[in-house]
Amino acid sequence: MRVKVFISLFILLLMTSIWTGCEREAPMEEIIPVDTGRDITAAVALLHPTEGNSVRGTVTFTEVADGIRIVADVEGLDPGKHGFHIHEFGDCSAPDAASAGGHFNPDGMPHGAPDDMERHVGDLGNLVADEEGKAHYERTDSFISFGGDHSIIGSAVVIHSGEDDFTSQPSGAAGPRVACGVIGIAQ
Repeated sequence: MRVKVFISLFILLLMTSIWTGCEREAPMEEIIPVDTGRDITAAVALLHPTEGNSVRGTVTFTEVADGIRIVADVEGLDPGKHGFHIHEFGDCSAPDAASAGGHFNPDGMPHGAPDDMERHVGDLGNLVADEEGKAHYERTDSFISFGGDHSIIGSAVVIHSGEDDFTSQPSGAAGPRVACGVIGIAQ
């Protein structure tokens, strides 16, 4: 009788630990921006290469009178154009950065160019790398923000291997992700 009770308790404990473990590993269905209570005026993303790539760089975001000023300096790219986007999750942990999710698109708009009136909030266009694999990008964007539904804080910057064509849905057919960096609050 004691053996049956022991086995029953063991099975119950095992089932509880399995169920609890599965619940912890379930993916988050929605990430809700946290209001930090801070007056954020600058943010930064340090880009790290995805598996098999060597792309690195820094992207800064600074609040200016007519939007957010974006400045990117990136190296290790193949010469040419590369899709440059803000993705929905600040998670670059997957070897291919798939954990960053799709383009940041809180308004449910179609993919487009950065100057289009209808576009994803995260559609920033292309970086253009020179023969040495270096790219510099500067643009002021009025879609992104540091607060509200368009807040980029906690999202990720992703660079793709190919050119964003601005028309292919849902992401511009820019190819695999070669670098990823989480956007955090800067001083």
